[in-house]
Amino acid sequence: MKPFSVYILECADGSLYTGYAADVAKRFALHCSGKGAKYTRSHKPLRIAYQEQLTDKSSAMQREWAIKHLTRQEKQELIQRSSTDVGTAQFSKRS
Repeated sequence: MKPFSVYILECADGSLYTGYAADVAKRFALHCSGKGAKYTRSHKPLRIAYQEQLTDKSSAMQREWAIKHLTRQEKQELIQRSSTDVGTAQFSKRS
């Protein structure tokens, strides 16, 4: 089985977006180009704030669902506990 990841994006307006993908860097580039998801077209993604690798797509979808049901505070705590800098600056079109 192909590994998948669940991720949380920090957007320019301070909102958080949660998704899953097999290739998070590629998916982030799509979000930045306006082709990733309807939400990120109107909430410009700045960086991947959190990423968690799982064994398969089903596990990633289940984890995404669980994260989406966390409060904002709980999501921020998850991000801070991981303190992962996944190096997304090269994909972002920050000005």
